Amino acid sequence: MQTPPDPDNPRLSDTELRHMKRTPQVGIIRRTLKLTEEEFAGRYGIPIETLHDWEQNRTTPDLVAQAYLKVIASEPELVRKALAKGHT
Repeated sequence: MQTPPDPDNPRLSDTELRHMKRTPQVGIIRRTLKLTEEEFAGRYGIPIETLHDWEQNRTTPDLVAQAYLKVIASEPELVRKALAKGHT
């Protein structure tokens, strides 16, 4: 059974979808760093369940998480070192 259209939340057209701002792709970032899900989650303090949800597109990172992922993508070692200092 199909859900009736929601007038308060209309479907986006293909053109609108193509122009939407993309969120950081955590799976691509993780694979670029050659880390397993467990290694990435542990290194950057992200709950493994959250990481799974992001990678499976079940949820989308909020704005703070998106900013954090951008920093990880551009400066992964700096983030790792900064987080490690807090645990010494």
